[in-house]
Amino acid sequence: MSAAGAAGQAVDAAPFWKLKTLAEMTAEEWESLCDRCGKCCVLKIEDMDDGTVHYTDIACKLLDCGTANCMDYENRRKSVPDCISLTPDNLSSLQWMPDSCAYRRLHEGQDLPAWHPLVTGYPASTRRAGHSVAGRVFPESAVEAGDIIEHITEW
Repeated sequence: MSAAGAAGQAVDAAPFWKLKTLAEMTAEEWESLCDRCGKCCVLKIEDMDDGTVHYTDIACKLLDCGTANCMDYENRRKSVPDCISLTPDNLSSLQWMPDSCAYRRLHEGQDLPAWHPLVTGYPASTRRAGHSVAGRVFPESAVEAGDIIEHITEW
């Protein structure tokens, strides 16, 4: 059968994230998977007794608290040396990635959520669906180091 359906209508090709593995994606496809939620850019606390990771509402110093966008994405590792660049090779070791993360979901064999911008075609759909930290976090500089536990939250 050709690219046209039985009734002569064009058949949409499956989206790239259903056709390729994470390792096969181009740099542009890889970057487009990020829904810009900002959850990976909040400070986290690991419980040393059981390994549980707790998210806080404290943003990395480079995260714009109003938009949940990195203010210096290209150079972020210079300012924040422990900022982790996601790759297909390190996803399995990053258990702290949020369950809603497209990279994590695809790595675990799930599909993108219905609210993801690649699915909706709308860049602000993550925020509209309530999955963004935008407007819900504090800048790292505004929080005393000893107060971090008081900022544990659920996303």
